[in-house]
Amino acid sequence: MTVHFIGAGPGAADLITLRGHRLLREAPVCLYAGSLVPAELLAACPPGARLVDTANLTLDEIVAEMVTAHANGQDVARLHSGDPSVFSAVAEQMRRLDAVGVPYDVTPGVPAFAAAAATLGREFTVPEVAQTVILTRTAERATAMPPGEDLATLGASRATMVLHLAVQRIGAVVAELVGNYGADCPVAVVARASRPDELVVRGTLADIAARVEEAGIRRTAVIVVGAALTAGQFPDSHLYSADRCRT
Repeated sequence: MTVHFIGAGPGAADLITLRGHRLLREAPVCLYAGSLVPAELLAACPPGARLVDTANLTLDEIVAEMVTAHANGQDVARLHSGDPSVFSAVAEQMRRLDAVGVPYDVTPGVPAFAAAAATLGREFTVPEVAQTVILTRTAERATAMPPGEDLATLGASRATMVLHLAVQRIGAVVAELVGNYGADCPVAVVARASRPDELVVRGTLADIAARVEEAGIRRTAVIVVGAALTAGQFPDSHLYSADRCRT
């Protein structure tokens, strides 16, 4: 039997992939990430399925659920918010499953930064403005960041930066980025992207901390920093240029 790591998407139930939804409908065991996964998705599980909220479980307890299901000949739908490839903690789950010989596969999902871009109506890679997107976080109340991945170092490129799990320390984030990006650099904070109660706060590095505080945003948000957020004057992409189409 197989453990299916499934990206549930950023919040809206209809942003899960068709493959992910099919696997969810077929699996007799579903482990899901607490309030981050919409209840509508759990309703898709087959009748009598074992539903396990992993919000208060340890890693060992989560893996034990998977191993038990495997021993019972049952597939497992392991729902993670967003996309499993970033900030999902699937790597340590996979390592433990490898150690005990339990097979697994991965179904990607819509990541939070993509949902934020859609909400903002912006492309994060704009010709001659920004062609790189940095996905990162901070170390506050989490595992340490590797050497060289501090915000001051990452920000030297002035690329579009998307920070996860950092809105609670927005003031410290601003202090670390303003030296590279400048106080007038545009910033957007998107909370609960794609959900009915999503909230967007826009500003600059000079005022975003105060705006976020006033809006009462404390969690489930991404911070987007960079000139691509407001760029209006930029050349058309070479992708659809007349010169390219003639060659």
